[in-house]
Amino acid sequence: MRCASLKEGARIVAVDIDPANEETINKTLAVNLKGVLYGCRHQIPAMRRAGGGSIINTASFVASVGAATPQIAYTASKGAVLSMTRELAVIHARENIRVNALSPGPLRTELLMSYLDTEEKRRRRLVHVPMGRFGEAAEMAAAALFLASADSSYMTGANLQVDGGLTAAYVTPE
Repeated sequence: MRCASLKEGARIVAVDIDPANEETINKTLAVNLKGVLYGCRHQIPAMRRAGGGSIINTASFVASVGAATPQIAYTASKGAVLSMTRELAVIHARENIRVNALSPGPLRTELLMSYLDTEEKRRRRLVHVPMGRFGEAAEMAAAALFLASADSSYMTGANLQVDGGLTAAYVTPE
């Protein structure tokens, strides 16, 4: 099934959604979307009883800009997390329940570093990040702490992009 096509230089590259990947698509949506949805569904009643609280859903920079490599289920699931975050924020704002999203950029994780297993692949990925480096787990933790704290008490329905400037740039300097 042809989903779309991308122009790459002088040739067209087909991007397919392979029906053989149905299991992968379902698992990705179950973890990334349904996991967040069910977490919110079970946490909101407890927050009502407590008089409020802060929910921080993890999205991704690809929810805002899409991905250049085939990962349609992941990208779609993270976009859905953003939409769900905004809707839950509006529904529960008057109950003193804030719902925000944290969208990390590429992070120095074991998983990403094993995928980008050569210096050339890592350099190629960083071309798109104006800060020129991978994010660190501690930086995401600090952003989550901010969203959970009283310092962000007037934020709900927001998407905090902690991505080294990736979503702010079309072309980055080298």
